[in-house]
Amino acid sequence: MSPVPELTGRLALVTGAGRGIGEAVVHALVERGARVLATDVAPEGVTALAGKHPGHVTARTLDVTDAAAVEDLVAEAEDALGPLDIAVNVAGILRSSPVAELTDEDWAATFAVNTDGVFHVSRAVSTRMAARGTGSIVTVASNAAGIPRTNMAAYAASKAAAVMFTKCLGLELAPLGIRCNTVSPGSTLTDMQRGLWPAGDEDAAARRVIEGDGASYRTGIPLGRIADPSDIADAVAFLVSDRARHITLHDLYVDGGATLRA
Repeated sequence: MSPVPELTGRLALVTGAGRGIGEAVVHALVERGARVLATDVAPEGVTALAGKHPGHVTARTLDVTDAAAVEDLVAEAEDALGPLDIAVNVAGILRSSPVAELTDEDWAATFAVNTDGVFHVSRAVSTRMAARGTGSIVTVASNAAGIPRTNMAAYAASKAAAVMFTKCLGLELAPLGIRCNTVSPGSTLTDMQRGLWPAGDEDAAARRVIEGDGASYRTGIPLGRIADPSDIADAVAFLVSDRARHITLHDLYVDGGATLRA
């Protein structure tokens, strides 16, 4: 007799689910038995996910910067699908620029998605989880939150804020049995990563990331590979499972050792 998948019977909300790490998180949760409400600001990716996992994935368009829209969607989901057991904040943007050239709009937009969005979603789901005394929230941050990066001040600062917010939320909710953790990826083979590379030879760009760049004060990746989105998704799936039942306020780096855990 096959064992029952570890997340069977659980309902998860995933933001930024249309591609990259968010899409991989949806696949990982469904493979482990969960039903997933997959959301993204663009509908195409999550609609395709629902088609791949009929009966297991519900697709909805969501702009996490809109607090009212987040609250409405969470209320609708709990009415139509049932209590949310899991929330995974993946939605994020990257505006790369030296600080001297960073515009007010880019700074504000980065924080609106990467930090405000985490707040909006976490607040909406945690108030409901608190009433039930159970739940798990994971925020996908970045190893850039823990080590300085050139040309990434807005992104790194927004992710650092999201990490500390999630820890503070976890501290408040721990007495209620709700766990809050973060997963901090390093370089991962996504559209966001490719957007940092010059057009041309992707293999050469990947090698530069793996080997590091002294001119930009960036170490290489000791494990000698760039992460696949599934590497990050597996870490998320572990943290929301009962195998991690005694883990909260934790920031799990999944970066192949790139930051030397600075």
